[in-house]
This record gives sequence, structure tokens and C-alpha cells, in this order.
Amino acid sequence: MSDFFPILIHMKCASIAIIGRPSSGKSTLVNTICEGKVSITASTPQTTRNAIRGIYTDQRGQLILTDTPGYHISERMMNLKLQETASLALKETDAVLYVVDALRLPGEEEETIIRLIKSAGTPIVAAVNKTDIASKSLVDQTIEYLASRLPGVPVFPISAKADTGVDEVLIALFALAPEGELLYPEEAYTDQPLEFRIAEMIREQAIALVTEEIPHAIFVEVSDIEYSEADQTVWVRAFINVERETQKGILVGRGGEGIKTIRVQSFKNIKKLFPNKKLQIDLRVKVQPKWRQNNHILTRILS
Repeated sequence: MSDFFPILIHMKCASIAIIGRPSSGKSTLVNTICEGKVSITASTPQTTRNAIRGIYTDQRGQLILTDTPGYHISERMMNLKLQETASLALKETDAVLYVVDALRLPGEEEETIIRLIKSAGTPIVAAVNKTDIASKSLVDQTIEYLASRLPGVPVFPISAKADTGVDEVLIALFALAPEGELLYPEEAYTDQPLEFRIAEMIREQAIALVTEEIPHAIFVEVSDIEYSEADQTVWVRAFINVERETQKGILVGRGGEGIKTIRVQSFKNIKKLFPNKKLQIDLRVKVQPKWRQNNHILTRILS
């Protein structure tokens, strides 16, 4: 009789809401974990505007990571919508990953986030990010702060950009994950619609071109994706929307140099979505006055 017994591997599957202040590095962390372009990143705070899912799968199972907008205290209509998006993500999750920027001393926003995640009653893992550029004293101070506010919650010093300490975070998240079947194919790293992903890639490059308040006044909508079987070409037509004519002029640039730069830089990432096709991008800029105060537009683009 054989002494061999099959080893049963119990797969795990969990949804993880990632929350933190603006620019804490949540999107970079999701991209690092998923090894793909899930969320766009920029130096501009509050780049993430939607609940964006990244999918990580290995031999332990699957984690569905929801990158939420940076939680910023403000009574402006758009910020209230972003706060709502982050809060709703906490209600539909198995665990919370709280990302804290070690370079910024905790303040009112951290206190608000901590109250929010504690009231959700969901298991929490905390990560102190940017340890590659923060001093040891700042990192230690942040860890002590979290230990006093969230007793019993595991806290991990990490660098999402340098990919250090991330494996320990994944171990902690899988430890909290319930057993279950995979919800997505093993090769998937996001479930976002194609139009949304293209629009975000264009917005990322538009943001990189401008400064000050203009990045917050930009949203992108893909109007059409057309496939031509005859010559294996994909046409993408999209609009970059801003609030004022002066902002439009800056994005278009002298002689169209600005819009050309956005198109060329966007092309690099969008082309990866169509590896065996020719790609053509038709990009225009138009003005939507005061769209950040328009509930209809905000509901459409932030849903």
C-alpha cells in the first residue's frame, strides 16, 4: 500500500480595501503587488478618483485589492464624492489595508481615517510607506502612533516604490483571508473596463504636463473605440475635459505641442492593451465649465 497521500491545498480569496491620505502611495503599492499598471500615479495629490480594483494571485489564493481615492477632509462637492467612494469600499471588504505616509506627521485626516476603519469592524493591516526616503525616526514615530491608535493591528514598514516589506504585508493579508474559490482568472491583474483604463492612461499624461490646480480640473472620456479588421487597426477617440479656455490653451500648447506630447506618451501604455494591432489615437481638448460642481458629471465619472 502506498504511503503517498495527496496534499490538499485550501485556496483563499479576499477583497481588500486600501485606504489612506492623498499621496500616501496606495496606487504605487497596488501596481507593485499586481506587477502591472492598475492605477495611474502622479505627484499631484488625489490622482485616484475611483475605486480601482487590482487582482493578485499566487499559490495561496487571490487578493482583490481596491485602491480608493485619497481621504481628504473638504466640503467641496468632488471631495465629498471621493470620501463617499472610500467609505463605501470599507463596507464591501474582508480586510482593510491602511497605508500611511511616513514623511507626513499624522494629523486630523489620520484621526478621521482611523475612526472610519475602526467603526467598519473589519480586520486591519497597516503599512508605513516611503521608508526608502523617510528617516528612521519618522518611521518609528509613525509606527508608535499607529500602535497607540490601533492596538493589536500589525504594522509593517514598507516602500511600495522599492518593493520592500511588501511580501510581509501580503502574508498578513492572506492570513486574514477566508477560504474560497478564485473570483478571477489567474492571469488577471485588474477588472476595469477597457475604456476606463485608456481614459486613465491619457489623464495620467495630461496631469504630468501641467501644474498647480489644472490637474484637478482634468477628466478624460473615451468617446469611441473602433476596430478595423481589414488592416488590423484600432482607433481610439477621446476628449480631455477642462473647466476654462485658458486651461485648454495650456494643454493644447503652442502649435499643438502639448496635446502631441500627451498623445505620444499615452500611446506607449495604451499600445500594450493592443499588442497585435496598429493603434491610432485621436485626442481633443474641450471645455466643460465648472464640471467639478456638476453633480451629473461627477456621478458619471466617479461611479
